Amino acid sequence: MTQTETTTAASGGDDRAEADGLLAPVPDDDGAPFFGYAARGELRVQCCADCGEPRFPPRPCCPHCQSFESLWKKMSGRGRIWSYVLPHPPLLPAYAAQAPYNVVLVELADAPRIRLVGNLVASADAALNSVPPGRIRVGAPVKAAFHGTDGGLTVVRWLLERP
Repeated sequence: MTQTETTTAASGGDDRAEADGLLAPVPDDDGAPFFGYAARGELRVQCCADCGEPRFPPRPCCPHCQSFESLWKKMSGRGRIWSYVLPHPPLLPAYAAQAPYNVVLVELADAPRIRLVGNLVASADAALNSVPPGRIRVGAPVKAAFHGTDGGLTVVRWLLERP
């Protein structure tokens, strides 16, 4: 997975190549609001308007109460690294040039059952390999950063809370 696959689940899993060779999500109707909020620098998660349960990836029906009513709740953008991997070998040429890079699974502080995939980077627009692998720790506190892709979408990346 890549930094742009942070929201692949929100896009139904379809990817397209960006101009720089990295993958970018293709938003579907359910996931499109996620990207709209990200473009404004907000991390929001779809929640059920009836029972209040957050859900990710976004989908039409609540898996808890089966309601079709939803809203997008603003999150603090904070979380912790739940897991991570350093892909070996990178499967696509554009990623090979940035190896070793990381892929992190972040558990949101505001919604612990929600986990988002992304990359831990030194700054929102830094290279995927900008954080040395030795600095990545399960449980490390992180905060969301927003990166504009070549394809015009904004994706969520992650920064260490204590650099």
